[in-house]
Amino acid sequence: MAPSSSPRNIVFVHPDLGIGGAERLVIDAAVGLQSLGHNVTILTSYRDKNHCFEEARDGTLDVRVRGDAIFPPSLNGRLSILFSILRQLCLVLSTAVFSSEMRKLNPDVIFVDQLSACIPLFRTFCPRAKILFYGHYPDRLLVKKEIGALQLLKQAYRVPFDTLEGWSTSCSDGIVVNSKYTRSVFRATFSNVRDLKLKVIYPCVDTKEKDTKDKGKAIWPRKKVILSINRFEGKKNLDLALKAYAGLSTDERQGGKLIIAGGYDPRSVENLTTHKHLQTLAESLNLTHATFRSNDASSTDLTTDDVDVLFLLSVPEELKQRLLHSASILVYTPENEHFGIVPLEAMLAGVPVLATNTGGPLETIYDGRTGWLRSPEKVVQWTDVMRKPLIPSSAETLKIMGQKGRERVLAEFSHTKMTESLDQEIEALCRNMDERPNVWPDWFIAMSIIIVIGLLAGLAAL
Repeated sequence: MAPSSSPRNIVFVHPDLGIGGAERLVIDAAVGLQSLGHNVTILTSYRDKNHCFEEARDGTLDVRVRGDAIFPPSLNGRLSILFSILRQLCLVLSTAVFSSEMRKLNPDVIFVDQLSACIPLFRTFCPRAKILFYGHYPDRLLVKKEIGALQLLKQAYRVPFDTLEGWSTSCSDGIVVNSKYTRSVFRATFSNVRDLKLKVIYPCVDTKEKDTKDKGKAIWPRKKVILSINRFEGKKNLDLALKAYAGLSTDERQGGKLIIAGGYDPRSVENLTTHKHLQTLAESLNLTHATFRSNDASSTDLTTDDVDVLFLLSVPEELKQRLLHSASILVYTPENEHFGIVPLEAMLAGVPVLATNTGGPLETIYDGRTGWLRSPEKVVQWTDVMRKPLIPSSAETLKIMGQKGRERVLAEFSHTKMTESLDQEIEALCRNMDERPNVWPDWFIAMSIIIVIGLLAGLAAL
């Protein structure tokens, strides 16, 4: 990759450097821009070295944890958005107001993603820096729905946060998004960004050949593996994978195995409850199951053939690569996913992908050529596709689909392509001399939001 013509000081601000698609994008973007000669620093409110990507802990990147001393991530699993915002505001204050850290970093560009609350403050306290916001998906649309009066209370509770999200996002000097689908959602959600360009910069996968031990050796040589990789969250719709697999006959399942692997944070109440729910659902569907965690899942442990479903919690990267290269197909169950990095990882490994015909997969998967797009409401159709790797006559067709998927990823979703696109956007942002968005277009609303958040924080502390 050619070095950048104008090396810049770039500061990334991300709420929690755990393991997920947003975190993978931030790490890839930071590493890529650093390889072009830019000076890169990542500021985050939380990083667990036992639960993050390798580049975030091995010294590849300068990662600094700031603003995490006062407020917890949540209060018994509740008020997470409130505490996320307060933690981010503490990050800004600790680096740009109460210390000279940001002044020493002297950023040309501050790259913000997921949580936009910090943008007006960075615009105020770091006026020289341009702000680039990377939109994964509007936070207000990710909120879990409640029932009856609880939903009304939640809607009232969310008003200041939703207002803050729309206003603070519009204070960015530039906004890019992760897919055409997300762009359409941003424009429909935020009235003050509808006239902006909103360039699409797709996330990437690392297309370099990995030197992974035993990568080419199948973990279950006598089984056709149907693989799902997703965080253990309700919105990932993992029930669909279990229900579709249960639609296979007992004899068909003898030749296969369903693996549900993914991110699992022991701090997360949702991860815990989702895993328990899936176990209960598997039992109700007469599917035998077992669970392994990253600290007890060796390749020897996983070779058990006596269960229908294996739940793997927080698999390390090496095991993830072995799973992908052991899989016959990957099932990707989230509905209206804003992009979806896992289908690209599977296609890179030559694995056809079965995904919902919604959201980001519509832009990454060619139905009938690199995989299948099916309605999440039609479980039988998912069962029919799961049956394909169990039929010997389908082997050549699946192999060709896998090859075409790999070719597509190499051509359109490489690390090089994403890095070059971001580099061009950053350079254009730095050179742009047009009038910047007004940070305080309505000081009364802005101060009202801050006061409401402060009152809510006070109530939460009681």
